[in-house]
Amino acid sequence: MVTQLPGFYYSQINENIEPMIIKIDKELELKQLEQNDSFRIFELIDAQREYLGEWLPFVAFTQTITDSEQFVNSVINASQECFEYVFSIRKNNNFIGLIGFKDTDKLNRKTEMGYWLSERYQKQGIVTRCVDKLCQFAFNELEMNRIQVRCAVGNTSSANIPMRLGFTFEGIERDGELLSGNRFVDLEVYSKLKADL
Repeated sequence: MVTQLPGFYYSQINENIEPMIIKIDKELELKQLEQNDSFRIFELIDAQREYLGEWLPFVAFTQTITDSEQFVNSVINASQECFEYVFSIRKNNNFIGLIGFKDTDKLNRKTEMGYWLSERYQKQGIVTRCVDKLCQFAFNELEMNRIQVRCAVGNTSSANIPMRLGFTFEGIERDGELLSGNRFVDLEVYSKLKADL
């Protein structure tokens, strides 16, 4: 269930507008990113640097709360042309990770989805259910035709999610991402089309 869907473009510049909430189940929901999420994001990254930093290059650059505040500001105050839907993942109203779209190409109706989750909540099917729900949102509400997920080769937990959800493996993007330690990693590319539903 999606609440308060305002159409393709939505910004919280007007503070009277409530953030969008997408219900996954009784315990789990996606809540559109808000300014007060900055502290929770930084707190989780700072507590799990080794775990999250293995595959997420932004962890090394998130050194202070200000870094998280700048990220959140860039999302919620983006111009209409650059706006992306990004959500906090919440279980029993506790912040446990992030999921959202990036590099959306509105003209060609395609987007990429990214996600990360606290180590404590791994292996519960949480991200799989969230990705599935956001695919429905992207295809049905945002009128996307293609959704892409890219995962570092070796990051099996992340790659299992699009495979579980019937995405098509398209190939390897060589040296597609620069991780900490100045190490390039190849990326597995998966996609799902609206016609695949």
